[in-house]
Amino acid sequence: MAEIAIEVAYAGPEGQVVLPLTVPLGTTAWQAAERAMAGLPAGVLPDPGRLGIFAKKVAADRVLEEGDRLELYRPLILDPMEARRRRAKRGA
Repeated sequence: MAEIAIEVAYAGPEGQVVLPLTVPLGTTAWQAAERAMAGLPAGVLPDPGRLGIFAKKVAADRVLEEGDRLELYRPLILDPMEARRRRAKRGA
C-alpha cells in the first residue's frame, strides 16, 4: 500500500510538538490525529472539530495529501470579542 509523509503539529502551554508521520494513502485528518496521540504532551486530547491544515480549518474526514501539516487546535480560553472589549475598557 502506498504511503505519504505528513506532519502533525500542536502548540500549547504543555509544549510545542511537530511529529513527522508516514501514513497510508487515504488517511483522514482524524485518523492521523489519533496516530499522533502517543507523541503529544501528556493530557492533550485532540478534538475532531478543531483540526486544520496549514492554518485552514478542515473536517475530520478530510483525506490528507503528501506534505500536509495537520494542526491540532486548542479550545479558546476566552472569546475573542470579550478579550477585545476588555482591552478597550482598560485603554490598551
